[in-house]
Amino acid sequence: MRFLYDAGIGLYTLLLRVISPFHRKAKLWVDGRKQLFARIEQAMEKGSHPIWFHFASLGEFEQGRPVMEAIRLKYPDEKIIITFFSPSGYEIRKNTPLADHVFYLPTDTAAHVRKFLTIVQPKFAVFTKYEYWYHYFRELNKRDIPLFLISAIFREEQVFFKWYGGFFRGILKNVRFFFTQNMDSVLWLRAIRIRQAGLAGDTRFDRVIELPKQRRTIPEVEQFLAGHGRVLVAGSTWTPDERMLSALLTAQSDWKILLAPHEIHEAHLQEIKQLIPQALFFSHFSAYAADEVEKASVMVIDNIGMLSSLYGYGHLAYIGGGFGVGIHNTLEAAAYGIPVVFGPNYSRFQEAVDLIEVGSGFPVENAEELKRVAYALSSEPKRISAGEAARKYVQEKAGATQIIMKYLETEGLIGHDQRIKNNSEAI
Repeated sequence: MRFLYDAGIGLYTLLLRVISPFHRKAKLWVDGRKQLFARIEQAMEKGSHPIWFHFASLGEFEQGRPVMEAIRLKYPDEKIIITFFSPSGYEIRKNTPLADHVFYLPTDTAAHVRKFLTIVQPKFAVFTKYEYWYHYFRELNKRDIPLFLISAIFREEQVFFKWYGGFFRGILKNVRFFFTQNMDSVLWLRAIRIRQAGLAGDTRFDRVIELPKQRRTIPEVEQFLAGHGRVLVAGSTWTPDERMLSALLTAQSDWKILLAPHEIHEAHLQEIKQLIPQALFFSHFSAYAADEVEKASVMVIDNIGMLSSLYGYGHLAYIGGGFGVGIHNTLEAAAYGIPVVFGPNYSRFQEAVDLIEVGSGFPVENAEELKRVAYALSSEPKRISAGEAARKYVQEKAGATQIIMKYLETEGLIGHDQRIKNNSEAI
């Protein structure tokens, strides 16, 4: 099985190199790993022993962010290094102040892993949710470097729990401790004789409860909305989502929509323009006449970094991705106390299932269902009730970061050097 795993890694790398001249993300992935070890070696301070956080992409970064913020705040002398697998995480967060250094993750080959760990020499490693690399996990364990999974989640259909999943179960056994999102995950791990796991919760809740406090005002958006009573914020949308939203506007023109698509490259923006000809674009807002702004029903947010503040203007949120591999982040919207609508592919996302259960989440499979939900939530009492249930749910689920920090401190993995320093100064 290891031979097949290594062959798969090699084939995947080769494929990305072949398509990189024609595919932007593939090119970023390939180019970002050129001379990577030389850059890491040049940047790292010898003997610094940083805490290593690895994230697949941007969403996982947001899950790990509360833990990094807590370490930065309480133990500012600790060094932090971040790696990303995906360009969509690295390119957006490569300059984050939460880390001393940010790199792409070298590919998971035995030689690359040995070289990376020899240069970095991390104090311990933190991976998020689910990303399991055979050579990294094995070598960390071999070197007695603690490895932790935070916001981990497991489901029956995963390969670890199949009769043929022995190789992958072996990867999990290299983890020092799993901080899981739910108790089901703990039980599934126990079923395969992995007991180093405990319920902590999802660290994203700790992140999103802070968003309303940090929200920034956006003058262009406020001018566009001008106190309008029904505002739908559509976040991380794809083409199927946008088609449904266009149909909603045709049927219920009293909604104003702030549309933040997942992809903001020119081809997709042109597609939106054809679908919704009357839409305004945020980056061109100053060029629109006052009557155009007043009459328009849709503003397309054609940049990155505003979505978490946009939800503060909403009375209803639509989260994209539910007609693809799965929905995007529902919690950012729920934290503002507004109902959340999304497409049918949500079952892998515990928070979406929970929001439906508390009466704040509304799955839709087509435009007609979206129209019915929007019409029902046009009733202010219903909308407020559903929104408050969402806010309460988010607040009650917070606290995972505190559990993780207490474990790391109790085990002497963070703050130990600082405590020694403080004690010596006191003497």
